Amino acid sequence: MTGLSAALLFLTVLPDKLIPRKLAPDGRSVSYSSLVWFPLVGIVIGLILGAVWYGTNLVWPPGVAAAIVVGADLVFTGMLHMDGLVDSADGLIPPLSKERRLEVMSDPHAGAFGLITVLAVLLIRFSTLMEIAPSVLLLIGLWAMSRGYAATVINILPYARESGIVSLFNRHDHTVLETDRLDVRRLSIKMIPGVIGLCVALATVMYWHPIAGLAVVITSTAVFCGVMLFGWERIDGFTGDVIGAAIVLSETAGLLIAAIR
Repeated sequence: MTGLSAALLFLTVLPDKLIPRKLAPDGRSVSYSSLVWFPLVGIVIGLILGAVWYGTNLVWPPGVAAAIVVGADLVFTGMLHMDGLVDSADGLIPPLSKERRLEVMSDPHAGAFGLITVLAVLLIRFSTLMEIAPSVLLLIGLWAMSRGYAATVINILPYARESGIVSLFNRHDHTVLETDRLDVRRLSIKMIPGVIGLCVALATVMYWHPIAGLAVVITSTAVFCGVMLFGWERIDGFTGDVIGAAIVLSETAGLLIAAIR
C-alpha cells in the first residue's frame, strides 16, 4: 500500500474500499514513508471535526455541539487513542514491575485507573469545547501536531515490546536511540513528521490567536513529551498505548489552555 494509505488505515476507520492500495496490508510496504503522512491525516481529522463543531454549533447549544464533536472524534478514530489512554493508565500508574505493566496494558479489560482517567479526560474535552468558540484551525493544528509527534516517536524511542502493531512502522529500521552512536543526520530525518506537525500547528493555531495559540502549542508539546518520558521511565520505551495516551492528553491540554478566559 502507499504511505498515505497505510496512515489512513491505521489512524482512521475509513473503509478499505475508499483507500487505494497497491499492496495487501501485510506489512511489507509499511515503512517510514507512512509516518511522514501522519500529520496530514491529523489535518484531515481536525478538518472534519472542526466542520462538525462549527456546523452543530449553528443548530444546537454549545454543550450539545461539544458532545457531538467528542463523539465524532471517538468514532472517526475508532477509539484507537482513547483505548491507548485506558491501557496506559492501568499499566503505568499503579506500582508494578515492567513485565507486569506490559501484561496489564495488553489486557483488553479496563481497570479502575483506566476508567477514571478516560472519564476525566472526556469530561475535560467536552467542557473545553463547550467554552471555546468553534474553530476549525484550532483542531487542525492540535490534531496534526499530536500525530506528527507520534510518528517521530516511533522511530526515535525504543519499542518496549518484542512485537506489536506499531512495530510495523519501524520494522525495517532500528530506532535512533537503539544505536551505539547518535547519528544527527538520521535523527533529523526521523524528526520530519514532528516538525511538519509543529509547523502546521504554529501556522493554524497562532492564526486562531497569536498569544493564546503559542501557549496552546507549547503546553500541548510539553504534555506529549511528558507522557512519553513517563512511559520510558516506567517500561524503558514506548508502546502504541503510550503513544495513544500522549496524543489524547496533548490534545486535551491544548484545548484546556485554549479555553482560558
